[in-house]
Amino acid sequence: MTNRIEHDSLGEKSVPADALYGVQTARAVENFPITDIPIARFPSLIRALGAIKEAAAAANMELGALERVPGEAVLQAAREVREGRHNAHFVVDCIQGGAGTSTNMNANEVIANRALDLLGHPRGAYEHCHPNNHVNLSQSTNDVYPTALKLTAIWQIQALLDGMERLLSAFVRKGEEFKGVLKIGRTQLQDAVPMTLGQEFTAYAITLEEDIHRLREASRLLHEINMGATAIGTGINAPPKYANAVREHLVRITGLPLVTSPNLVEATSDAGAFVQLSGVLKRVAVKLSKTCNDLRLLSSGPRAGLGEIHLPAVQPGSTIMPGKVNPVIPEVVNQVCFQVMGNDVTITMAAQLGQLELNAFEPVIGFNLFMSIAMLKRAVYVLRERCVEGIQADPARCRELLERSTGLVTALVPFIGYDAAATIAKESLATGRTVRELVLEQGHMDERTLDEILDPAKMIHPRTIAGLKRR
Repeated sequence: MTNRIEHDSLGEKSVPADALYGVQTARAVENFPITDIPIARFPSLIRALGAIKEAAAAANMELGALERVPGEAVLQAAREVREGRHNAHFVVDCIQGGAGTSTNMNANEVIANRALDLLGHPRGAYEHCHPNNHVNLSQSTNDVYPTALKLTAIWQIQALLDGMERLLSAFVRKGEEFKGVLKIGRTQLQDAVPMTLGQEFTAYAITLEEDIHRLREASRLLHEINMGATAIGTGINAPPKYANAVREHLVRITGLPLVTSPNLVEATSDAGAFVQLSGVLKRVAVKLSKTCNDLRLLSSGPRAGLGEIHLPAVQPGSTIMPGKVNPVIPEVVNQVCFQVMGNDVTITMAAQLGQLELNAFEPVIGFNLFMSIAMLKRAVYVLRERCVEGIQADPARCRELLERSTGLVTALVPFIGYDAAATIAKESLATGRTVRELVLEQGHMDERTLDEILDPAKMIHPRTIAGLKRR
């Protein structure tokens, strides 16, 4: 492979001749061999960078700051980047020093060199189209990079929300399917009072629906951008009307209702929107993990556990115990949720360690946000597709555990009092006799009334019993 020699303020460096990136990107590749995950692994981030550079070029041309010949080439090259045609040339590591400068320069160099192709000049001939002077005109990493992170997160969240809504629908359908399956509820892993399996699964749907609303709220905060801030928010080197012009072009290109922050100094240094989003992602993870814990408990067994539901068998569960099948899908979702919670800690630390007019740690903020969103998106898909949609109830097992439970005695409290009911529960546990037998034997009420009170199907919602006086 032949090389070309490029120059920057630190000197000259060899770059592969066919590379669209340039000298500063090549230095960054050497400086940051950290995760082995290049930004090319996040196509939405490259799409965002392309959209921003296209909007910036359009605004600069509109305001007379960028000449037509290089400007048209930059516009075309940025569109190609936005369309994902040059992703392979985005080679810098996701985690990098410099507050995202290497990512911004990777985009600037790719677009400049592609523009040179379009203009008929060799790559690296930056006197005709320069990464800084033309592509980065009226910009700084400090407004480009956080704006790119926000656009990327907005697009990724849309995909996550779609997956969450599909999972919500699956839980709703199971709630309807299981609405007639009576079972015993549990608190602190102890018998509580009767409910239906449908009520349990409907509750999983509702908790997911709440998180969908919170995630949409967090996404709205990302629509405030700081383009036009340049270095620290003062707008140095940008034309007076640039901030509004670049926002309008970015709205046109992305179709998103973006607004310019009312204070660009604050917006350039503040990572609050990312912290808010990460907190909501953690909330999603916490509650999704709780649901998976429940699915594992409810399906435990098959003989020595609860066994009230059966999860789809997707793989053999043991290399030594024949026939064993494990709840591997809820388990993997649990692990995704643990990772998201850990990512939130990293984002929190990085956000609060920003200093003065800039947060230098936005690369690790963006990386962890994108990983959390992407993992959750895949996790909710797998949970729905390979677990929830195939869950089956075991009504006989649910009924068996319900009828053996002393939790039924709770229904007697309004009529015989707490103390008498507690005595019956203790005796039932000690002797193995049913609550019904003991109530009749002790003469608390007649058989017809007792059957009415202890009917589990009538204990799953508020009720009154005609002609029976409450204690």
